[in-house]
Amino acid sequence: MLDIKFIRENSELVKGAIQKKFVKLNLDDLLTLDDRRREIMQLTENLRAEQKRISDGMVSADAARREELLTELRPLKAHVEEKEEELKKIMLEWRELMLQVPNVPDMTVPDGESDAQNQEVHAWGDKPEFAFTPKDHIEIMNALKMVDFERGTKVHGFRGYFLTGDGVRLCFAIWNYALDFFGKRGFTPIIPPMIVRKQNLYGTGHLPGDVEDYYMTQDGDALVGTSEVPIMGMHADEVLDHSQFPIKYLGFSPCYRREAGSYSKDVKGLIRVHEFYKFEQVILCEASHQTSVTLHEQLRRNTEEFIESLGIPYRTVVNCGGDLGLGQVKKYDIELWVPKENTYREIASASYFHDFQTRRFNIRYKDAEGKMQYVHSLNNTAIPTPRILVSMIENCQEADGRIRVPEVLRSYLGKEYIG
Repeated sequence: MLDIKFIRENSELVKGAIQKKFVKLNLDDLLTLDDRRREIMQLTENLRAEQKRISDGMVSADAARREELLTELRPLKAHVEEKEEELKKIMLEWRELMLQVPNVPDMTVPDGESDAQNQEVHAWGDKPEFAFTPKDHIEIMNALKMVDFERGTKVHGFRGYFLTGDGVRLCFAIWNYALDFFGKRGFTPIIPPMIVRKQNLYGTGHLPGDVEDYYMTQDGDALVGTSEVPIMGMHADEVLDHSQFPIKYLGFSPCYRREAGSYSKDVKGLIRVHEFYKFEQVILCEASHQTSVTLHEQLRRNTEEFIESLGIPYRTVVNCGGDLGLGQVKKYDIELWVPKENTYREIASASYFHDFQTRRFNIRYKDAEGKMQYVHSLNNTAIPTPRILVSMIENCQEADGRIRVPEVLRSYLGKEYIG
C-alpha cells in the first residue's frame, strides 16, 4: 500500500503506474474521496472538541447552567454521531480504493500489456540435441512408474497426480539439496502455516485481485499458494532489530492454487497442478532502494545458480508493466527449457516491493538515527516441485528410456540413473 501523502504529492507518477500496469482505477476518484475524508475528519474532530468543552463546563456549573449546557450538548452529540457514521462509510470506500492503488514500477521495467512483451535479459546452457526422438515427461515418468495421473485424477479430479517411487525420491533429493544450497547463502529454513487469515493475503497484495485463485475454508481463511504470505504475516505489527538486516528466510511448504482461468492451459502433466511443494526465498531489509535492488539481483542469481548446478538450460526475462503484480516494483521470471514443447516454462519469479507490503502489515524498524521506518521486502522462488521435474526429466532423458540424474543430486538420491 502506498502512503496517501505520497499519492497526493505524486499523483501524476501514480497515474503513470496505473497506466503502465493496466490497473482499472480512476485515481481522481480516490483523491476526491480523500478530500471528503479529511474534511469530515476535521469537522468531526472539531465537534468532539466542542462536545468536550461543554462537558467539562458542566463539572463546575450550577443546576440552571448545567441544564442550559445539556440543551446545547444533545443536538451536538447527535451531530457528532451523524458525522462519525458518515466517516465510517467514507473510510470503507477509501480503504477499498487504497487497496487498488499499484506500486510505482522501477524505471527499468519495460512497457507491455502481457508476458508476451517480457524481455530476455539472460540465457544459460546449451539446449540438448537428441540422436533419438525425445519423449515428454509424462511418457517417461509413466514408463518408470514415477507418477500416476490416472489414479490422481480419480482421487483429486482435473490436474490430480500421485508421485510414486523414484518420483518421490527425486523430489526429496531436490529438497535436501536445496536446504544445503540456500542454507550456505544465509537463509534460515522455516515451515510456516499454510492456512492463513484472509488479511495476510491483503497484506502481501494477493487480494483483492486474485481471489478466484484461492481455496477458502468454511471459516473464511485461505490455503495459500506461496509461503511468502505467512512468512510476511509472521512479523505483522512488529518493530524489527535494524542490526539483523537483511533477514533471510527459506520457506518450505505445500502450496495450493485453483489455477482459475487457466483451464485450457498446460492441461497435461505437472506444469499447472493444484497442489505442490515449494521453497521460497523471503528477505526483509532496510528502507533503501539501492539495497532492495542489490538484494533483488542476489535473489535472482541464487535461483539461476541453483538451476545451473542442475545443468538445465534456462533464460531470465524482465517482466513488463502489464505482467507485474499490484505491489511489485520489478520482477524477473526464470524459465526452464522444455525440449518436447520446444519452449521455456516459468520456474521462479523474483520480485521486490519497497514498503508496499510492510505498510499493510505494519512491519517497521528504527534506523540509525532512531527514526521509525517501514521495512522493505523481497521474495523469489527457490525451487518448486514437482514442476522442476518436467524440464529436468526431459533434458536428462537417455535413448534407452533412463533418466540421467544431475551430478549434484546423485549423493542425495544414491544413484546415477533412474530406470
